[in-house]
Amino acid sequence: MNSRMPPSSPAGRDSSRPPLVTSGLDSKFNPPAPVAAQVLRQNLCDTICRAAGQLVLVSAPAGFGKTTAMMQARNRLEDAGVPTVWLALDRADNDVSRFMSCLDEAVARLGIGSAGTDAVSALTRTDASFALFLDELEAVQEAAVLGLVREIADHLPRGGHLVIGSRSLPQLGLARLRVRGLLVEIEAARLRFSLEDALSFFEQRSKAYTLTAGQLFRLHQKTEGWVAALWLASMALDRTADPGDFIDRFSGSDRGVADYLAEDVLANQPAHIRRFLLRTSLLRQLDASVCAALNPRADCAAILEQLDADHLFLTPVAGEQPTWRYHSLFADYLRTRLEREHPEEVARLHLGASGWYESEGRPVPAIDHAIEGGDFPHAMQLLQGQAENFLGAGRMRLLSRWFGSLPATQLRQHPRLEMINIWAAGFTHGAWDAMDMLERSGLRNSEDPFLRAHANGMRPMLLAMQDRNEEALEVGHEALQRLPTGHDFPDTTLLNAMAHLTVLSGQPREAQQLLDAARRQHSGSGTFHRMYSESTEGLLDLLQGRLRHATARFRLAVDATHAVNLRHTHGNAWAGVFYASVVYEANQIDQADHLLNVYLPLARDVGLPDHMIESHAMRSRIAFINGDVDAASLALTELEYLGSQRKLPRVAAAAKLERARLLMLQGNGPAAHEELLRADDPALWAREQRQRLVSHDIQYMALARLRWEITFGDAAGCLPRLDTEIQHAKACGRLRRLLVLHLLRALALQRMGDAPAAMALMATAMQFASQEGFMRLVLDEGPAVGALVQRFQAVHERAPARDPLLGDYLQRLLQAFGPLPTESESLAELPGAALEPLTRKELRALQLLVEGYSNSAMAEKLFVSLSTVRTHLRNINMKLGAHSRTQAVAIARKLGLIA
Repeated sequence: MNSRMPPSSPAGRDSSRPPLVTSGLDSKFNPPAPVAAQVLRQNLCDTICRAAGQLVLVSAPAGFGKTTAMMQARNRLEDAGVPTVWLALDRADNDVSRFMSCLDEAVARLGIGSAGTDAVSALTRTDASFALFLDELEAVQEAAVLGLVREIADHLPRGGHLVIGSRSLPQLGLARLRVRGLLVEIEAARLRFSLEDALSFFEQRSKAYTLTAGQLFRLHQKTEGWVAALWLASMALDRTADPGDFIDRFSGSDRGVADYLAEDVLANQPAHIRRFLLRTSLLRQLDASVCAALNPRADCAAILEQLDADHLFLTPVAGEQPTWRYHSLFADYLRTRLEREHPEEVARLHLGASGWYESEGRPVPAIDHAIEGGDFPHAMQLLQGQAENFLGAGRMRLLSRWFGSLPATQLRQHPRLEMINIWAAGFTHGAWDAMDMLERSGLRNSEDPFLRAHANGMRPMLLAMQDRNEEALEVGHEALQRLPTGHDFPDTTLLNAMAHLTVLSGQPREAQQLLDAARRQHSGSGTFHRMYSESTEGLLDLLQGRLRHATARFRLAVDATHAVNLRHTHGNAWAGVFYASVVYEANQIDQADHLLNVYLPLARDVGLPDHMIESHAMRSRIAFINGDVDAASLALTELEYLGSQRKLPRVAAAAKLERARLLMLQGNGPAAHEELLRADDPALWAREQRQRLVSHDIQYMALARLRWEITFGDAAGCLPRLDTEIQHAKACGRLRRLLVLHLLRALALQRMGDAPAAMALMATAMQFASQEGFMRLVLDEGPAVGALVQRFQAVHERAPARDPLLGDYLQRLLQAFGPLPTESESLAELPGAALEPLTRKELRALQLLVEGYSNSAMAEKLFVSLSTVRTHLRNINMKLGAHSRTQAVAIARKLGLIA
């Protein structure tokens, strides 16, 4: 192991924290063993080690020495006393849960968190120095995983080193990091060996040959300093009698060079070694036992040790017994050669590996190799015994991947597996695909009780996922009459789905009864159903205004599949988006954004309407809070597109409502009114009024019109409609909605000049909000409501009997609002003298200020530095006679300088 401080060392981790990953993942934290001939990359190490607080991206094609340079920098940092951890990534890390487990272990090894600390938060908020090395990031394409890496890079602390090795440019918002000066790039040109590097390299190699200066120059020129080509050439030169002739024959500078040289290397191996290399190339990890299953006559332990000693493309990994893996480039080459030279052996080798893993009780690799070996009947036989267990555990993506690899004609011969495939499709490809598969399969009409039970439990849930809630409720009531069927998964799913639907139809008592029945059915087993039950009860709490209870329920739901996990990022989209919404409501913006990085892409893929609306609206609001107005608009554009593409008019309308809210906060009344007209679909909103949809509890058409009228129209004329909405919310027990309506009524009264009545209503609203901890619900109404809170705080402070808890809540709320216009600023008179005109750039900066852009976002939009933006803002204040940003905006509006 290359690390100077082994993970098992007491100094290598916080001893109070237990290991978070199994021994099967320990190998990911071991950098490759150093090769014998290694050139010190002094300049690259200096660059990496100086870049604290910046992302270092080492990007180049395979074989350019990315990993070696990173390993040397890691050693340098460790020698300087900086805790480091190495994490080698692979395709399996596209699983968000697995990647988060690895991050958790990395934090533990760095010793920068405590038990229960979220890994990303620990990395971005610590004051301690550390270095995290992520190698082979090109293996990761999952947006949620890349979003987590981007979050770390965006908020890297001053003492933090984040060093990434990748064959391609990852989607990490590199342009933004570049503008902010937070990106150091090391590309292929800097990684190439110079002639001096090449000379040093060959001097460290075997003395079986000596290259002349001319030969070395020609070889360096032909390889263009490509490290892997020089290394492979050195191995071939070890076995050639005429180095000059070899170099003369050598040509090319791309992947073909590696193939050509590898043939020379492979051709010089003894026959039994060559055969071993080809036959084991199909394995992801190699130990003596599994290799023996594919090479029964070979001394596999001795061969592996010899290959390791010869550094022949073999990398050791940690495990209970000696284990290695092939370098990915070499493994690709070997597999290609095996398929070309011995095509008849490929399937047999896969099946041998499958059989070995099956005998070891490891069904996942057993099924993988059976499928890759083309033995689909055996793969389905293995699946028959495991699929229901994976279904109950919520392993929908794994099941979907397997079923997607099986021939449809053969899968139809196994109706029970076909039914489980439909379940998996519903949670990975969406309810529309699953419903179509169910109808085309004819399984609903089967005589098999298993199939009838699953179809009975599936249809109401799929209809609800398609936003056909009223139809789903009718079908579900019929399905309930057929319970119990004797099959736990579909019966419990039906009970949970019906509980969810009765919540939406305004029947909380019936919903609670169904939830109790669902819990009795699964009796604590089945992680999927625990998640479903807790999510539904949390939703019921949220709609009734019990935010604290809802938060606890959603947290339990997210962690249902990871009972020991305290970081809440390993769940699934169904519960995860709801949990993100209550975290956002508590004004924990960074954590909510972190959760959305995980759950928004999953919600988008599955296509759950309310989850898509909630997640994209939160993403837009968080971007606006952070002053990134473009990102806020982009999130809503994506939401509207998804609604149109998937024929979900409610989703598209929700995007328009949210855009209207954003425009109102920017003071753009006409544009906001236009968006409200675009969102107005009487049939859609009439249907919404009959249901209790979480995404429209406090954002629906009637409320949006009232908000616009109070802000830009006739506040007094709104009161009758507001009172009607308030009475309806009280009658239905929708206390969260009632809180928003009270805030809007108080604002209308203030606009009408009835300050005492406004303050009386604010007392009611603030008392309830403080008891449950509502924050963003108040903050998102904007500075006008902030001014009401400010006035109410003054009234509360003068009261003879003060509530200390309410006082603390009001203080936190006002701190979150930030600077609010004072009474004098709101009533500021226009300057009497002639104003010095604003320049074109200053007018543009003023408009961006009004629209909510942060200083850094303004700099990007104006293509200027931050200091230039600050100069523009100072000039604006001076020319307008303003003393703050808010006063400058107020004066500019009165002067008609902005819309």
